[in-house]
Amino acid sequence: MERRQPPQTEEGWYVLHDFRSIDWDAWRDAPKRRRERAIEEGIEFLSAAENVTDADEGDSATFSVLGHKADLLLLHLRPTLEEIDALERRFEQTELAAFTERSDSYLSVTEVSGYMSQEFFEEGEEVEDTGMARYIETRLKPNIPDSEFLSFYPMDKRRGPEHNWYELPFDERADHLASHGEIGKEYAGRVTQIISGSIGLDDFEWGVTLFGDDPTDVKDLLYEMRFDPSSSRFAEFGRFLSARRFPPENLPAFLAGEPVPQEGGDESGHPHGDAGGHPHGDAGGHPHGDSDSSGHPHGDDGGHGGHGDSGGPHGDDDESDIRSELADMDVYAGQPHGEDIHAVVLYSAADADELFEEVEGLRTNFDHYDTHVKTAVYEPRNDDSEAAVVSLWDTERAANTAAGFLADLPEIVRQAGDDDDDSWGTMGMFYTVKPEHRGDFTDTFDDAAALLADMDGHRKTDLLVNREDENDMFIASRWDSREDAMQFFRSDAFSDAVEFGRDILEDRPRHVFLA
Repeated sequence: MERRQPPQTEEGWYVLHDFRSIDWDAWRDAPKRRRERAIEEGIEFLSAAENVTDADEGDSATFSVLGHKADLLLLHLRPTLEEIDALERRFEQTELAAFTERSDSYLSVTEVSGYMSQEFFEEGEEVEDTGMARYIETRLKPNIPDSEFLSFYPMDKRRGPEHNWYELPFDERADHLASHGEIGKEYAGRVTQIISGSIGLDDFEWGVTLFGDDPTDVKDLLYEMRFDPSSSRFAEFGRFLSARRFPPENLPAFLAGEPVPQEGGDESGHPHGDAGGHPHGDAGGHPHGDSDSSGHPHGDDGGHGGHGDSGGPHGDDDESDIRSELADMDVYAGQPHGEDIHAVVLYSAADADELFEEVEGLRTNFDHYDTHVKTAVYEPRNDDSEAAVVSLWDTERAANTAAGFLADLPEIVRQAGDDDDDSWGTMGMFYTVKPEHRGDFTDTFDDAAALLADMDGHRKTDLLVNREDENDMFIASRWDSREDAMQFFRSDAFSDAVEFGRDILEDRPRHVFLA
């Protein structure tokens, strides 16, 4: 008798969906002082959970459940069951809990499987695709997206006499999931998901939590997927629960029957539109544990392309030191908050027209997020370099999530910031050049590039131009060490370039961090 070999899985954080119903009669009849205490202790517990004061890692969020199935959803992600267990019992110690009854719950754990990356499970192997590595990390340790609407449901893969998922060969299952995922990609930027396995933990095999700002996007996605064989032949679903997120400080409004979230309130501390879950469809739509996945600027105020720091791989101390030194030279190097943006920069060897077409589709979906600044294709001025896809975001979390989508673009060869530790990369400012001075800018860059070529420690510097706007450019450099780069920043040639740039640029160059 042949026995199918199950795909390997790797587990991440545990997930608890804690659904609570409120005893509204008891709440109305309670003395004012007791209600005030319940609100105070409830806000304290929910805020502490969302700030993850009880653990080193994790996330939590609070939702108002629509319909009769529950009133509140407390969603928790933590690295251990011990921490999940403690959170449950800690809530029961609050006065708010005395007015609630648990109407339902679901326990599961985030996971990736061999459908996503066989390489991930090979002993002694590392995932060389940096986009895939980051994507796997977001699957195992997801952030709860800051979307208003949530839809949760559990599901199984069918094991019937006619359609049995577990009797299919691996390749056929993988094909089904890939087809399923193509549907999900159409909703990139509008619907995100957290998929968690629950075999042996709860009544179904997987829990699916979908997030979006428009509930009809979730509805349309699920409706379309119903017609895909992965669902129509092989999926069984539990009941669906819908909810809307609100910050803990809106608990009084929630209990008073007022609209939540309150206008102008802090949306829970997660920057709105910051897609923190796994991009829906990027790994096979609803992978459900059998997840199939594809998956992958320079810093200061200078004329020809000032080279300040890049965040990410160099660490906060290096970053702070570089900012200070450049500031001493009267060179703008960005600020840790406010003007700074986070960039995903990937290089592709694909045909530029094909690459642009793919990027244009993703960009339309990215524009649904408030944190999206821009996404564009930048082309090199010579045939020896690859085109770059640059995606700019207001928050690091959103940028990292976007990287999961962008990694699936054709012929991605590397992602900026993921180079070997034996070199030091700086990412250039994004320059908007006055049209009449475009030639002056490029000529000055060519002169600077010739100077850089003779400098100790310099490896490579490229000028890339936005395919849609020839006056929008950025410069990328790589050096043997930070000190090598700083020697150039201290040079007279660099100072001259800074002064030159003040006259030919439309506005001040924009410093970015690598996501």
